[in-house]
Amino acid sequence: MHENSFTSDRILANTKRIVQENQIRFQKKFGQNFLIDPHVLAKITAAADLHPDEAVIEVGPGIGTLTQELAEGAGKVLAIEIDRHLVEVLEKTLAPYPNVTVISRDVLEVSAEEMRKMTAPYEKVKMVANLPYNITSPLVMKILEEAPFVSQMVLMVQEEVARRMQAVPGTKDYGSLSVAVQYYAEPEIAAFVPLNCFYPRPKVGSCVISLRRRSEPGAEVKDEALLFAVVRAAFNQRRKTLLNSLSNGLAERFTKEQIGKALAAAGVDPAQRGETLSLNSFAMIANSLYNDY
Repeated sequence: MHENSFTSDRILANTKRIVQENQIRFQKKFGQNFLIDPHVLAKITAAADLHPDEAVIEVGPGIGTLTQELAEGAGKVLAIEIDRHLVEVLEKTLAPYPNVTVISRDVLEVSAEEMRKMTAPYEKVKMVANLPYNITSPLVMKILEEAPFVSQMVLMVQEEVARRMQAVPGTKDYGSLSVAVQYYAEPEIAAFVPLNCFYPRPKVGSCVISLRRRSEPGAEVKDEALLFAVVRAAFNQRRKTLLNSLSNGLAERFTKEQIGKALAAAGVDPAQRGETLSLNSFAMIANSLYNDY
C-alpha cells in the first residue's frame, strides 16, 4: 500500500514539475487531465496487450506518461496531440524513445489513410487514448467506420459514455451509440477510474473501455447507412412507439404503411419502443425497408 502510494505520489510530483517548468496552462476545450495513477496505467497497457510487431496510435498524449509505457510494449507509437505547446514538452519527455512519432494535429482531421501511412510498415494497429470527452463519440465512430485496420481501441472515457457503449436492450443507458458500437466491436469495461487518478482532478468519473473489432459485423445488413438511419430515428423520439418514431424520422423515404409492413416482416410489435430492440431486430427492420425501397 505504502509503495503504491509512493509511486502515485512520485508520478504526481513529476507531472507537477513538468507543468511548472514548461508553464503549461490547462485548456478546458482540449479536456486536459493528466493520468497519474500507476495502477490505471497498468490496466490500460494490459487491456491493449501490445506486442513489438504492432503499432499503436495514441490520442492526446499530454506530457507522455502513458506514451512511455506504450513505447515499451509496441514497435511504433504515433502520438497525436492537438496542443502545440505540449508537443514541445513531448519532444523532451519522449527523447529516449526513438520508436515514438509525435504530430500536432486535431485527430478528427487526420484521415484514416494518413494514420495507415504513419503506422507503416506495421500491419497490426491499435489505438490507445485518454480522450477529451467532447470528441469521444465522433472519434470512436470515425475509427470504427473508416479505419478497419485498427483492430482494437482502449480508451479512457467518461463513465456514462462507457456504460452506453456496452449497454444492452431494455436498460436506461441503451441507445443509438450502443447499437452503432456493438455493430462493429465488442465493448468491455476494463476499469473504473476515480477522480483522484488525474491531475488536475476532473468533475466526472471515468472508465477504461476496450473496443475489440469484430471479424464480421454484429448483424447482416443490406445497407449500413439505412440501418443507422433506422436506429437514429428510433432513439430520436424515445417515448414514441416504433411505428410513430420511424414514421417521423424516415418520412422523406418511407410511408407509414411501408414502415408498418417492415415491422411486421421483422416480427416487431409496432407499439414497442426503440430501447427494447436488439441489433438484430434493427437489422431485420432495415433489411425489410431496403427490400421495399
